[in-house]
Amino acid sequence: MDAELRTFAVDLAHPLETADGAIERREGVLLRVSEVAAAGVGEATPLPGWTESLATCRDRLDAAASRLNDDDPAAALEAVDGSPAARHAVHLALADLRARQDGVPLYRYLGSVGRVERVPVNATIGVGSPDEAAAAAEGAVEQGFRCLKLKVGSGTVAEDAGRVAAVREALPRGVALRADANGAWNREQAHEAFRAFADSDVEYVEQPLSPDDLSGHAELRRESTGVGVALDESLREASTDDVIDAGAADVVVLKPMVLGGLDRARRAALRARRVGIAPVVTTTVDAVVARTGAVHLAASIPGIEPCGLATADRLAEDLDTDPAPVESGDIVVPQGDGIGTRGSWDGGADA
Repeated sequence: MDAELRTFAVDLAHPLETADGAIERREGVLLRVSEVAAAGVGEATPLPGWTESLATCRDRLDAAASRLNDDDPAAALEAVDGSPAARHAVHLALADLRARQDGVPLYRYLGSVGRVERVPVNATIGVGSPDEAAAAAEGAVEQGFRCLKLKVGSGTVAEDAGRVAAVREALPRGVALRADANGAWNREQAHEAFRAFADSDVEYVEQPLSPDDLSGHAELRRESTGVGVALDESLREASTDDVIDAGAADVVVLKPMVLGGLDRARRAALRARRVGIAPVVTTTVDAVVARTGAVHLAASIPGIEPCGLATADRLAEDLDTDPAPVESGDIVVPQGDGIGTRGSWDGGADA
């Protein structure tokens, strides 16, 4: 095997607000692994508060590359254990390599038993007035989206309820509506919001409470009048089994970069599905290699719910042409060998 690393940076179209502050660009590392006239590419794009730091990620990938150059992929994966972004890159590069060698799309290599051409995705409606949110929702429906996610939690619960109601009124029958609170509420606020959102037929609320409050999420589920609970940030620390044991979720939102690779994310999805919890795949606003990998992951999960993969437009620039564009509310799954992109390895990344 021959392993190479290359750093990159891409600017965001708009700042990404996180608990650690606003992020205006995404920096990461591409890993290329070649063997027997084939090559696979992986991406590590750490996100503060979610994964290891960029410096730690680079150090771990240096160690993994050395082991790959010694023809020891198992040792390479051991070298990045505990660093989820770095492990994501190593697993993705190896999976892309093996899929190319097998002559199959990555989603088939991951375990899909049939051809999957499209994955449903949701549009995201950001903060704004009720009229602005309703107008954005109407625009998303005109583009073909059949599922919308509305950001809530930045104002009062009453204000959120008004925005949700305005969006629901603007939507035609059959369009699903979700909300994402990013852990903004306490238990009292969350119960109030769930009661109000039930009148607007909200499918579920993503991360209504603090990530570590699994018991509070379980309580919300027990007392909800039809609005489901989805966990996202909680999965930074809690395992799928922790969530299942606590009875804390109807939906798990899986970010491969945070979970440490497509393999771990897929196992979590199938484990959740077995006990009646719906998996949804999304990203940490990654560049094209990781984002396309997440598309293949979603395509490998039978009957996947609409996913949060329509994020290419959040980047002002990218590493390569997007091989998985959004068309009429679905994302197109690449059908060539492997992942479908090299991230412009031959010229698009920084030295």
